[in-house]
Amino acid sequence: MNSGRAAILGRVRAALGKAGRDAGAVAEAEAYIAAHAQGPRPCIQADLVARFLQRATDMESSVEAIADRRDIPAAVMRYVDALDLPALLAAQKSHSGVCWPEFGDLDWAGAGLTIDVRPTVGDDRLGITGAFCAVAETGTLVMLSAADTPTATTLLPDTHIAVVRAERIVAGMEEAIALIRRERRQVPRAINFISGPSRTGDIEQTIVLGAHGPYRVHILVLQAPA
Repeated sequence: MNSGRAAILGRVRAALGKAGRDAGAVAEAEAYIAAHAQGPRPCIQADLVARFLQRATDMESSVEAIADRRDIPAAVMRYVDALDLPALLAAQKSHSGVCWPEFGDLDWAGAGLTIDVRPTVGDDRLGITGAFCAVAETGTLVMLSAADTPTATTLLPDTHIAVVRAERIVAGMEEAIALIRRERRQVPRAINFISGPSRTGDIEQTIVLGAHGPYRVHILVLQAPA
């Protein structure tokens, strides 16, 4: 073990050993982590929302900015209706699906959609989720596991529509991890970083979408507070 790593682990052990991990010890450990120097990073433009929209598009997600939480059902309907799919994939253009509990109160029926508040059972075509935050540098959604947000199961439908609030878009992965640490206190069992649709190039280096998850990812950026 090199001396730098030994020193870091020594400080962590010392902090955790103080008075049964009292508040002062935890604060000391967090202060040390926060003060740790970061490696070289690219320069990110001041407008994080604009950067995120561009990078998400680069990663083959589609994006739309909306002004009000109540606009979500209509935005989902617009996206689904605009899908131009070949006959082989026509079944994926579905007006029914599942959503996270936080969106269960929205007027889905009024928009012409049938949306159930539950995890997918495997044959759903449309899944609507939130996001813990998003990373402007790479156009990435950050999603955490929790009792009321069954992340893994709601990412399986062919079409994944994610809603992220504009104020939850951070510059880089470092800020995303810091936000998790600050707001959740404990690291969740699963942290998913999603950059565009599922894809693979394993067979003859040909990119195939929908290999292990959604064929398409559409992101709604909510400009106003939810």
